[in-house]
Amino acid sequence: MNDTMNRPEHISEEEWALRIKLARCYHLVDFFGWTETIFNHISARLMEQEGEYLVNPFGLNYTEITPANLLKVDVDGNKLDDSPYDANPAGFALHGALHTARDDMHCVIHTHTNPISAIAMKKAGFSHNDFYGAQLYGRVGYHDFEGITLFQDEKDRMLASLGDKHILVLRNHGIAVGEMDIERTFFLLWTVQRAAEIQVTAGALGGDDVVLEEAISQKCADLTQMLIKDSGFAVKFFDAMVRKMEAEKGPCW
Repeated sequence: MNDTMNRPEHISEEEWALRIKLARCYHLVDFFGWTETIFNHISARLMEQEGEYLVNPFGLNYTEITPANLLKVDVDGNKLDDSPYDANPAGFALHGALHTARDDMHCVIHTHTNPISAIAMKKAGFSHNDFYGAQLYGRVGYHDFEGITLFQDEKDRMLASLGDKHILVLRNHGIAVGEMDIERTFFLLWTVQRAAEIQVTAGALGGDDVVLEEAISQKCADLTQMLIKDSGFAVKFFDAMVRKMEAEKGPCW
């Protein structure tokens, strides 16, 4: 399929390329089984226009999202283009806050899968004693639950909880991750999901865990960030997962 053949004239080639990538990210999240029906959100910043973002139309399944039906919104979630759909107001109370404050977060993904939500309920949060958990060392902030994220006054508290980190555990709820592009954000989400799955599985077993020294976990996290930042690793991973998904399920649209 030629991804550019249906680009509307009013949408630039750069924006259309971002729309294609973001729509594929939605389909990947569904492919991996991380969706919450029509809820949760993935947003991506439009680099051409200050304060403009792409996000899912509220009410569609992730498999129904296409480059054309993604919404263009401002930092408060207000629609900037005509569309029969609206944005989820809970989405941009969270996403708008992160995008506004963090220039290094061009994509933000929010999920609450079973393993991640289970970790979010535990006082200790994420363990750093397994291969994936160690990669998250020093990268996780925790925000206490205040109910459904709808209200402006919670934004500053969420940002304070996140600090300079890239992973925000919303206690008793789920998680938000953000990185400089869609590929890196998706890979970070995958790593967080794997860490949660392993921690939940290990917790169901008897016996003591082997506890890693903090220096080892820090080294693991530093090396992972260096690899993701300075190579095409995340792009290769994202593209490979798209190929796998389309080989098994057919073209996304």
